[in-house]
Amino acid sequence: MAALKSLRPAVGALIRNPILAVLVGLFGLIQLPQLALQASQPLLAVLVSLVLTGVMILVMPFFQGGLIGMADEALDGTTSFDTLISEGRAHYVGLLVAYLAVLAVNFTFGIVAFFAAIFGGAGLFALGAESNLVALGALVAIGLLFVLVYLVVTFFIQFYAHAIVLNDAGVVAAFKRSVGLVRRNLPSAVGYTAILLVGSVLFGGVGGVASMVLSPQPTAFPLPELSTPLLLGAAVVYVVAIGIFGAFYATYSVAFYRAIEDTTPTAP
Repeated sequence: MAALKSLRPAVGALIRNPILAVLVGLFGLIQLPQLALQASQPLLAVLVSLVLTGVMILVMPFFQGGLIGMADEALDGTTSFDTLISEGRAHYVGLLVAYLAVLAVNFTFGIVAFFAAIFGGAGLFALGAESNLVALGALVAIGLLFVLVYLVVTFFIQFYAHAIVLNDAGVVAAFKRSVGLVRRNLPSAVGYTAILLVGSVLFGGVGGVASMVLSPQPTAFPLPELSTPLLLGAAVVYVVAIGIFGAFYATYSVAFYRAIEDTTPTAP
């Protein structure tokens, strides 16, 4: 299966090129001020979050294109920061348009879910007690179906950026190519997604614990008394976890994309 065969080259590329983990880790560093402010100054933390979100929308396509280009180069040997700049610049416009399209889809799903929850909840109050259970069950079923549709769409278009960077595809062609590759390699794509899910749980759990220490909130879990060494240690763990998993995702996704391309000569 392509999902398993792609693991070894992905890990090897990451070991040969730790610069990938360093670059991704820098994004973790950018988030540290926001985490530190959440407990002491929540309003300022919200403002910082909004500013960072706006900046990330503009910067992410450049970084995404550069990182995919670096991962592709790393699978064949070594890569450098110059590749990040050249690939990010070359594919920025296409990736930005595609990224905004994905954000628009996410926003649409969010708005629909929000209003469905409001009107569904209002409907429950308007019904009698006996009808509430039936209506609640129907509302939950619709919600689950809605989430399923969102996940399926995300699953099929997940390689659009790879098509833009690695195949110089246009925005529409990139989405079509991603859908075609996933559809023709469905079992492998499911296995690939499952492996990433396991990795995100492992590294996400480590990063999550570190973020709890950095921005302590009332929880059911006893946290040690905060000190400067503890905060510094949590910050390091948080950045390292993000750096390693993000870099692994880059090399693994490109290795897998290459593998399913090789087995799908008729991909659009």
